[in-house]
Amino acid sequence: MSGVHRHAGHPGDDPHGHDHHDGILSRLRHLGSALLGGHSHDAAEQVDEALEANARGRRALWISLAALAVTALLQGVVVAFTGSVALLGDTLHNVADAATALPLLIAFRLARRPANDRFTYGYGRAEDLAGLFVVAMIALSSVLAGWQAIDRLIDPQEVSYLPAVAAAGVIGFAGNELVARYRIRVGRQIGSAALVADGLHARTDGFTSLAVVVGAGGVALGLPWADPVVGLLIAVAILGVLRSALAQVGARLMDAVDPALVRRARALILGTDGAEEAGALRLRWIGHALHLDAEVTVAADLPVADAHRIAHDIEDRLRREVPRLTGVLIHVSPAGAHPVR
Repeated sequence: MSGVHRHAGHPGDDPHGHDHHDGILSRLRHLGSALLGGHSHDAAEQVDEALEANARGRRALWISLAALAVTALLQGVVVAFTGSVALLGDTLHNVADAATALPLLIAFRLARRPANDRFTYGYGRAEDLAGLFVVAMIALSSVLAGWQAIDRLIDPQEVSYLPAVAAAGVIGFAGNELVARYRIRVGRQIGSAALVADGLHARTDGFTSLAVVVGAGGVALGLPWADPVVGLLIAVAILGVLRSALAQVGARLMDAVDPALVRRARALILGTDGAEEAGALRLRWIGHALHLDAEVTVAADLPVADAHRIAHDIEDRLRREVPRLTGVLIHVSPAGAHPVR
């Protein structure tokens, strides 16, 4: 006896992958759960939740894009009048941060497309590809800020309207911090690591904006080199953000997950009545949704219908207890048929 129990959560799929011998009892159980206020795991509901998450993600990106665009515009006006290279570096960084919303918007839109014979897991990976663009934009902003700072050190120029420069730095901090809080909150609620990372990026931008204020203060104290030096420090700070973003995007592309999540899923499987052993267990993020494959051993003399029920119970527990889990594949084998891996 060996079988696979799959519930991928796509529109039009059979919710359990094959016919139920105990169909009437199963329907009664689900009906009773609904009447008693239990949590449903029907495919249609999973799809609705995924679409709602995408909609919230896109809304957060549009709002934050508008906020950062206004912030960068205000700073750009001040740069034109003051010639502050530190403020220019910060403005370029804010422009790059705003631009990173565009590929994420495209990725969230692509994720709405259903899986097909070519992209059998759907289009959720587009979110990870968008992360590569985010990394490229961060790197570009670092290069531009560094180049401008070095050029200004070689060819010093006067910085005027220092109070305006300081005020623009404060505006940059406020705008980025508001965007960061919003992106991080929504990203955590919908399970989007890319959106959370983009929010952390915005928060770091906010602190580099405060460095502009420090540079303006240095110039006011008679230290003309303070402005380009702070601009250079901002370029170095952006490299730190680049390293962090590259680590996050790289981990996602390598299918890395939190080991605690794997341990939790394995414990849920072993805590299900009838499940004797848990073999290979694989989790992967596809966009902001989790997919799980697991091998489960049951008693060798167990009827097929009972083995199916155990697989269904495992799936229900996993969906109920593991956040953002939308695809589950349970392979059931009789004890002794295959060595546990």
